[in-house]
Amino acid sequence: MYIVDIYRRVRQAHYRDGKSIRQTAQLFGIHRSSVRKMLQYSVPPGYQRKAPPHRPKLDPYVGIIDQILESDRSVPKKQHHTAKRIFERLRDEHGFPGQYTIVKDYVREKGLRTQEMFVPLVHPPGHAQADFGEALVYIDGVLLKAHFLVVDLPYCDAYYVKAYPAETTEAFCDGHNCAFAFFGGVPQEILYDNTRIAVARILGDGKRKLTRVFSELLSHYLFDTRFGRPGKGNDKGKVEGLVGYVRRNHLVPIPSFESFDALNAYLEEQCTKRLDIRLKGRSETVGEMLERERATFLALPQAPYDASDKQVCRVSSLSLVRYKNNDYSVPVEYGHREVLVRAYVQDVVISCSDKVIARHRRSYERGDFVFDPLHYLSLIERKVGALDQAAPLAGWELPQHFDTLRRLLESRMGKNGKREYVPRQVGASHGDLQ
Repeated sequence: MYIVDIYRRVRQAHYRDGKSIRQTAQLFGIHRSSVRKMLQYSVPPGYQRKAPPHRPKLDPYVGIIDQILESDRSVPKKQHHTAKRIFERLRDEHGFPGQYTIVKDYVREKGLRTQEMFVPLVHPPGHAQADFGEALVYIDGVLLKAHFLVVDLPYCDAYYVKAYPAETTEAFCDGHNCAFAFFGGVPQEILYDNTRIAVARILGDGKRKLTRVFSELLSHYLFDTRFGRPGKGNDKGKVEGLVGYVRRNHLVPIPSFESFDALNAYLEEQCTKRLDIRLKGRSETVGEMLERERATFLALPQAPYDASDKQVCRVSSLSLVRYKNNDYSVPVEYGHREVLVRAYVQDVVISCSDKVIARHRRSYERGDFVFDPLHYLSLIERKVGALDQAAPLAGWELPQHFDTLRRLLESRMGKNGKREYVPRQVGASHGDLQ
């Protein structure tokens, strides 16, 4: 294709200098038909294909390539065929006689034609998006994977982030409680992906059957919901991008904190600093726009939602209740009875009827036993032989005078000293430790 400078010089020779088409062609050493085209157009018009390209070697194999590309749509992106891999399969499995370049050009052209296009969106006030992300953090010197919930307000660009040891139902609900308190109100509508915490099942007509806990959360705060298409993260691209922003800007390099409480205090501080920023193209800060957006929010209820996962369990003969692969103790008098377990982010609360009978620090290990020694003292009083091997008492640090008392009783009374020691320990422990 001739460049624009040749067009200019040819047109000047003919129109300004009065040279004929033949003379101009001889002057520049080009064909007369090319001169006529240059006189017709002031700039190169570009090549326009009038018929599909003829690819005698590739055309018989186009159907196979299209089938491979179509099958890639149902597998993870990291395992899609490259153009090189498609060429190798055509050559080895189907006897393709051509070269790699024509296969590569076809695959690239096919990819451009099938690439998804997007519509620019406007975000009205009062609408939010929410999603979980993951990042590595050091908590008390131990490297853990933190799961952080991001709730974003696209209109004003304020956001709230809170991290948890696991992506659980109670973390999901607690994150909403904290986000609404931080924003000073409840958005009218929130967009989610199809997380199992919120969606129990997608029905045939595209509607969602919500989980019990998520339905309770909606009933408590009264906001509406929308859900993205399964596997289409771009439906809530604003918060998807924000998850990456939080990870890159607040959690790189890998941070170290004494506890999740300290980590979340740091994250909330970053959310607060965001309110003082004036984004490009805006005359107001994020906080000033949030203040105006609050007028569209729903009012906060008098109390936050009880952010817990509730399960009915039965106490075992070891006076233990199993929740999420861990066992928590209750007083022995509740053995073999049904109890209600309410699991919060940091605590596990166990009730029988309307009475709270046990409260433990939540464990995120697997196969862990969480004991309260006081739950077993009345039983050990009756089964004195289990005193030295009782698992609930292992590692229980008592004041020094307990050891002194036991040695004195056993030295004076022999075997009966241990039997005499246990009821004294029961009474003294209740007085000292409760």
